[in-house]
Amino acid sequence: MSGQQQQQQQLPLTAAPQASGIAAPAASAGPAPAPAAALLLHPPPPPPPATAAPPPPPPPPAAGPLPVLGLPAGSSAPAAFPHGDPALNEQEKELKRRLKRLYPAVDEQETPLPRSWSPKDKFSYIGLSQNNLRVHYKGHGKTPKDAASVRATHPIPAACGIYYFEVKIVSKGRDGYMGIGLSAQGVNMNRLPGWDKHSYGYHGDDGHSFCSSGTGQPYGPTFTTGDVIGCCVNLINNTCFYTKNGHSLGIAFTDLPPNLYPTVGLQTPGEVVDANFGQHPFVFDIEDYMREWRTKIQAQIDRFPIGDREGEWQTMIQKMVSSYLVHHGYCATAEAFARSTDQTVLEELASIKNRQRIQKLVLAGRMGEAIETTQQLYPSLLERNPNLLFALKVRQFIEMVNGTDSEVRCLGGHSPKSQDSYPVSPRSFSSPSMSPNHGMNIHSLAVSKGSSTHFSGFENSCSNGVISNKAYQSYCHIKHQSTNLNVPELNNINVSRSQQVNSYTSDVDMETDHYSNGVAETSSNGFLNEVDSSQLRRQLCGGSQAAIERMIHFGRELQAMSEQLRRECGKNTTNKKMLKDAFSLLAYSDPWSSPVGNQLDPIQREPVCSVLNSAILETHNLPKQPPLALAMGQASQCLGLMARSGIGSCAFATVEDYLH
Repeated sequence: MSGQQQQQQQLPLTAAPQASGIAAPAASAGPAPAPAAALLLHPPPPPPPATAAPPPPPPPPAAGPLPVLGLPAGSSAPAAFPHGDPALNEQEKELKRRLKRLYPAVDEQETPLPRSWSPKDKFSYIGLSQNNLRVHYKGHGKTPKDAASVRATHPIPAACGIYYFEVKIVSKGRDGYMGIGLSAQGVNMNRLPGWDKHSYGYHGDDGHSFCSSGTGQPYGPTFTTGDVIGCCVNLINNTCFYTKNGHSLGIAFTDLPPNLYPTVGLQTPGEVVDANFGQHPFVFDIEDYMREWRTKIQAQIDRFPIGDREGEWQTMIQKMVSSYLVHHGYCATAEAFARSTDQTVLEELASIKNRQRIQKLVLAGRMGEAIETTQQLYPSLLERNPNLLFALKVRQFIEMVNGTDSEVRCLGGHSPKSQDSYPVSPRSFSSPSMSPNHGMNIHSLAVSKGSSTHFSGFENSCSNGVISNKAYQSYCHIKHQSTNLNVPELNNINVSRSQQVNSYTSDVDMETDHYSNGVAETSSNGFLNEVDSSQLRRQLCGGSQAAIERMIHFGRELQAMSEQLRRECGKNTTNKKMLKDAFSLLAYSDPWSSPVGNQLDPIQREPVCSVLNSAILETHNLPKQPPLALAMGQASQCLGLMARSGIGSCAFATVEDYLH
């Protein structure tokens, strides 16, 4: 019903109202044994002469983390995330999964999706309940001036490409004067959607569509209690259509402006509606409609005219692929690809294998050996990059905690499989410097800005001092001799597995445990042999007391190195946080299950490996990042710029679609 028609029936007016972290539990005050972190900064004084047996130490607390006594004053290890209602948590997870599947190109850190109605952006006659998804009318409902609307919490991001939400009519109330649609920020909420400029609505009492006007146009059927009305916004061609009970009603509006909010309006008592922004499966098959448009956009890309430059582009792409293979150390593959495309490999084969050798050591968690090998092969590299050396040392400390660094492995037995280096896998890794999932995320190295790892300060070198290398010297000087690493190089151009394995011969000696059904069958020193997997438990430094002492000693050297870096190069918040996070591991009885336990995940070795590899390449005047990765990053940045500019087709032109 239009606003003008209702105005003719109005009664005397009355004054209308105007629009309208859980703290972690405190630690117990009882005594608790000082963790190893305390010993890093405060070595214990020599014990007094023993005259009698000392009293036994107090028992450790039954549960909860140990106090972080060794961290800087005023800081603490991260607290465990508080647990809420399991049912609500599961619903929230399901909502996230559905929204990510529907709108994969949307970065919610930058442009959050609508998830509920806004309690702040509504007229006072609107009431909200059920997590701000249910809307009910609580006004007089006598005239059009009693109409009331509410907007969603956020506008629809252009990166959605296609956006859809549904509204179920719980009750049509007295007259069913309900409107469902869209509106821009600032549009009057004392009106039904569609009556004002930059407002669009489909009304239930007459089935008319209202496009920025109080006069409606015939559009679709009326709707009432029990009906489900959907609203689909196409941000590619800037149109909107509605659905009723799963059936499309056709285009309602064209030439829509950007940044519109889902909006619903009510006008008479008893009207109640529920919104579905993705909390539940939709009645209408919106994903099928999205597939149609994805096919259209990709067909446009495929039809892009190449013209006379096809040969030139082909040569450039081949060079990019070749440089990518060289960058990540695919020796055999790079050589075979170069032969098949009549190219020359820019880096010497011996140099590629040297980098490959170092990468394997890093990915195996053998950081001490990786640092030593780097200094042998590239003597001045780490001297010129003290921040890089510091980061490698911090990673070595983490691997000591993990029980995988050579300096602690040689002092005790091997650790269980769960805390060892990459386990042997029947499938090849996609790169000697990346885990299996790296091949699907080539562009991530070039475009990541808010990464959880801390390497932004590596390029900043110290101009007036060289950091001493004494801290890394081996504690036991034991050289391991074992089998080659069981991770054959990925080969995509039909080089046989035997050729790949042979290309690795003498690259690097890798110590490898073999597992069967989760049980360690053998180890180089016989420490674990035919042990039932249920008895295996992750232990600090592999469970060796000598290794723990060595780790504590190394931690003190690392703290001294940090202080020297700060004196000679100035403050570095990245280094400070890196060291704090590493030391925080010692504040927990089970570091692997702690809030900072992700540092112990083998996948965290990959960023270290990548940064070290890039630094080595710079010494050969080769690019830090392969051109292919930069191109992928540029494409991703371009899509982000399209999204910010309101070009919805970016949703169906993602880089990942073409990488697969």
